Amino acid sequence: MNAILSMSLIMMLWQHIAGTGKAPYEVESFRTPGGKQVEITLIKHGSLAISFEGFWIQVDPVTEYGKHTDYATEFPKADVILVTHEHGDHLDPSAIEALRGPQTQIYLNQWAWSQLGAGEVMSNGDKRELHPDISVEAVPAYNTTPGREKFHPKGHGNGYILTIDGLRIYIAGDTEDIPELADIKDIDIAFLPVNQPYTMTPDQCVKAARTIAPKVLIPYHFSGTDLSKLPQRLPGIRVLLRKMQ
Repeated sequence: MNAILSMSLIMMLWQHIAGTGKAPYEVESFRTPGGKQVEITLIKHGSLAISFEGFWIQVDPVTEYGKHTDYATEFPKADVILVTHEHGDHLDPSAIEALRGPQTQIYLNQWAWSQLGAGEVMSNGDKRELHPDISVEAVPAYNTTPGREKFHPKGHGNGYILTIDGLRIYIAGDTEDIPELADIKDIDIAFLPVNQPYTMTPDQCVKAARTIAPKVLIPYHFSGTDLSKLPQRLPGIRVLLRKMQ
């Protein structure tokens, strides 16, 4: 499917009320098969904001991990909040409270729900309609390398596939290059974590990207991992290296 018709990088400046001035976030702009615009704000680490015609989806919003993010002043109330799992760099009740409005829908895994006490649990394989033009599917996210299984056990956390007016976005969550990636098809934009030992090594990321074959790859959740060689190792995939610390 020809989902991406155009793409451009724009900069958005969000005001810090209690900060030291302006905090820029990079925003990637994509066009859906129907000609509508989707903007993905690259906040930091595993935190993303996705907007479509005034509808806002926040993924793993966290206030204090890495740079401070003031969700109450920098973003509107969320229509949907997706939480991949319960670790503190992905689940932050204070950030969720700042983003939560009367109509906000929260979807999360069982263990995150146990901590937050709110929202609707999605397990691997579950699907939900979020909007007439938006659906989400929860997919597996886990560790496979011996000794790492304790970080993210199989069947525990979620990745998410968002389909927005035909544009398919895969947000992997904390995972390695698991066999289930072979079932993830027709992805336009993939967010893959490269943060050994908790998620993927660069080699695993390359393998995962070749398996999924997205049109665009945006590595995230990478901390200090060297990603500089990824673009040359993935010909045919547009690799966008962005500041996500």
